[in-house]
Amino acid sequence: MLISEAFKAFKATQNNVQWSVSAFNEKGELVLSLWHQFFQPVTVNGERAMKYVDRVSRWSGNGNSEFREKLDLATKNGATVRAIIAKTNSPEAIACGEDASKYKNTFSPKIDWVGSITKWDSDNFEIVFSKQV
Repeated sequence: MLISEAFKAFKATQNNVQWSVSAFNEKGELVLSLWHQFFQPVTVNGERAMKYVDRVSRWSGNGNSEFREKLDLATKNGATVRAIIAKTNSPEAIACGEDASKYKNTFSPKIDWVGSITKWDSDNFEIVFSKQV
């Protein structure tokens, strides 16, 4: 699935389909494209969940400042976070902050996941996702 199609699954529109990896939808939820390799399973209140751990300084590009701004706003407003899982054929390159558009990537909206930001210090961030019941 294309990234633009994944955002549409949440009724969110990217500012720029070439580089936007974050957008708010009509419900005020923050929709983020997040790399598969930075997720880890966790237990929250006895239930299985997924935690995303990353830092925005790991990568650069046009979408970076927009991503930071949206994380700031979502943290301030306590917005729900929705996930699009991005997978690449070159996880090592992504981990090093290389331009992801150079690689074969796929995008899958996790419609049944609802997340909340548990850490954001203007660089490092963590988001915990649970299945929506």
